[in-house]
Amino acid sequence: MKQTTDRTGPLQLGIIALTLATAIIHFTLVFPSALFILNGLGYLALLAAVYAPIPALALYRRLARWALLGFTALTVILWVFMGLRAPIGYITKLIEVALIALLVLERRQD
Repeated sequence: MKQTTDRTGPLQLGIIALTLATAIIHFTLVFPSALFILNGLGYLALLAAVYAPIPALALYRRLARWALLGFTALTVILWVFMGLRAPIGYITKLIEVALIALLVLERRQD
C-alpha cells in the first residue's frame, strides 16, 4: 500500500501551504483571543502529526489526516453559525474548503 504521507509532492505542498495559511490567519484574528489561538495551534499540531518526519507518528498519519479534515470541516461549520461576515472570514473559509478538497484527494491516493 502506497504511503503518500511519506513523500512530498505538489498535493502535500498544497496541504501544507493551505494549513499554514489558515493557522496564520487564525493567529492574527482578534489577537489575543484564546479561541483563535487554539484554532491556529490545532492546525499546526495536526499538520505536524500528518507530515512531520517523526517515525513514532507513522502509525497515526491516516488518523491524523482524518482529524485534520474533521477539524477543518468543524471550523467551517462553526463559522457558518458564529463567524463574523468579513472579507477575511470568507477568504479563510475558501482556504479551508480547498484544504478539505486536497485532503480528500490525498486520501484517495493512499
